[in-house]
Parts: sequence; C-alpha cells; structure tokens
Amino acid sequence: MNHFVYILKCADDTLYVGSTNDLAKRVVQHNTAKAGAHYTKIRRPVKLVYSEVVKTFISARRREAEIKSWPRKKKIDLIQSGT
Repeated sequence: MNHFVYILKCADDTLYVGSTNDLAKRVVQHNTAKAGAHYTKIRRPVKLVYSEVVKTFISARRREAEIKSWPRKKKIDLIQSGT
C-alpha cells in the first residue's frame, strides 16, 4: 500500500506537513473533523499544495520528519518545484 507525504497551506498562510495512506480522506478530515490535528483545526480552511508518494509507512514518517525540519523557504521551494 502506498503512503503519502503532504503539505497543506492553512488559512493563516502557515504550512502543515503530514503523512497518510489515504490523502483525499485526510485532507477532508483536516477541513471538517472535530478530532485530528489541532494545528489545522484552528487554521481552516486548508488547501493541499504538495504531495508525494512513498512505499511504506516508515518511509512516509521519515520523509515527513525531514520536511518538517526544513525552514519555510525550503518547503516553499519544494512546493513550487513539484518534486
């Protein structure tokens, strides 16, 4: 099963990085669910601006942690490059 690493742009222009095995469902959850990521719950609506496919859960979590450690500028460069 594939997993996804994604970046959301929040209503306050901040970026949120996450990972999931069902990207479409997770984006809907970020915008509507009462449970889940508190960060996005208070910054709705959120918009998917980047995603990439990875093969395993562990590789998704590692990539998520890597991107989260980057400065905002590097995340924006990733979003703009689309790769």
